[in-house]
Amino acid sequence: MKDTILVTGFHTDSTSIENFILYQRFTPTASNQIRQFYKSRDYQHAWVTEEGLSEHAQIFLNLYDNYQFYSADSTLRNPKLNAQIELLQSEGIKLDSVKSYGELELQLTDFFMRFIKRAYSGKVNPENFQWHIPRKKIKMAEIMNTLVSANDLTVNSWLPISKEYLAMSAQVIRLKSLHQENWIEITLMKGEVLRQGDTSQIIKTIKNRLIRLGDLTTTDTTSLYDENLVSAVESFQARHGLTVDAVIGPKTIETLNIPIKEKLKQMLINMERMRWMPQHDESKRVEVNIPSFRMHVYQGNEDVLSMDVVVGKAATRTIIFSDQIKHVVFSPYWNLPMSIVKNEVVPGLERNKNYIADHNMEIRGEQNGLPIVRQKPGPANALGRVKFIFPNKYSIYLHDTPSRQLFKRTTRAFSHGCIRVEDPFALASNLLSPQKEWTSSKINEAMHENSEKWVNLDSPVPVYITYFTSWVDSSGKLNFRKDIYGHDRRLAEHLFTP
Repeated sequence: MKDTILVTGFHTDSTSIENFILYQRFTPTASNQIRQFYKSRDYQHAWVTEEGLSEHAQIFLNLYDNYQFYSADSTLRNPKLNAQIELLQSEGIKLDSVKSYGELELQLTDFFMRFIKRAYSGKVNPENFQWHIPRKKIKMAEIMNTLVSANDLTVNSWLPISKEYLAMSAQVIRLKSLHQENWIEITLMKGEVLRQGDTSQIIKTIKNRLIRLGDLTTTDTTSLYDENLVSAVESFQARHGLTVDAVIGPKTIETLNIPIKEKLKQMLINMERMRWMPQHDESKRVEVNIPSFRMHVYQGNEDVLSMDVVVGKAATRTIIFSDQIKHVVFSPYWNLPMSIVKNEVVPGLERNKNYIADHNMEIRGEQNGLPIVRQKPGPANALGRVKFIFPNKYSIYLHDTPSRQLFKRTTRAFSHGCIRVEDPFALASNLLSPQKEWTSSKINEAMHENSEKWVNLDSPVPVYITYFTSWVDSSGKLNFRKDIYGHDRRLAEHLFTP
């Protein structure tokens, strides 16, 4: 860029900014953010001052260095800009170079804006990866103005980062320290399993591995499978979504052998998703995490209710999106999707003319040559005793189920796309708690009627159907789950391309 920046003292002006915008070919949004930032400052410099590089600029640069370290994302790095900064820091301000400082000021603004967008809103467009939750919106000019006017320069006090994201970044840094350590493969003899009381040389290696991972807090590395190892194995199994039985078998060994570099990659993929998530206020919300097969009700940051869920199988995936729960429907009818009518009901009728009556169903008409079928309320209804409606184009909702045995499984991807909840009574009670007329007895009664009853929530509750295969839970433990729909693999192809 040629010498077009006009600076009076350590101020710039609108003409200089427009020249900079024109030269850099910014988008309209980015151009307006830069204009807004300097106009609100009366065109005073934010980063390069009479004393040199401002303290706020150094905070930003430190944040970028930290981000680059834990994310392994160096694509924003600008060697030429770095050289200018280092020269300024080593030689200080020279009054005969004021114009070049004006250019450096605007280049830093451009760099910081791109950094904020990348680090706190994400690298890729979530809509391209079947993620239909509206992306977090970042007002970059406001964020930078907040920083340069802040007295408290605690770096996490002003940036739009969730506590979940901060916890993950700390865990990434912790695991990076393990990455260089010797990570030998642990093997068992064919058919061998280890239980409490067993003795084996391989137990020493397992203990060392669990100490490094943080599940075993003692320094004992004997060959005896003792009580401390039981607790550590159960912790490890729970964090990885395995059956928690303290038995060291093939699945536990396979998971223990996952290389740290693979875990780090999985964590960075999920941190990208965390950047997409909108910021939450103190109101109630419901979150379902598909890979963990769990649902949580939050009041602000407090987890007030959680339970297991059943989600869509790979062929009929549950969609990732957000909406608002507006209705609770007791003793619901189940309107069968045409795909189920075609693939299950019609063949059933061909085998058994009483199929409709035997399944407590009724035919309500015909569409495209297929019967329109619904199942009546009752104990065998596929939706159970209650469903929770958030009207959406995907026809997905939360509901009860008569198939209670599925909740005993560790992996629970069995549905046609909707989400079955383990404790529908507790969820109904929670959602209807502001409506005092809906007592426990009234809810229980409505769940066991033979006729459908719709109840509108006075205040709709946001619901987020998410997909996280790694996260830090409320107790501070790092969790991993299998990528049941393959979303991690597809996102990795874009995040880690050189």
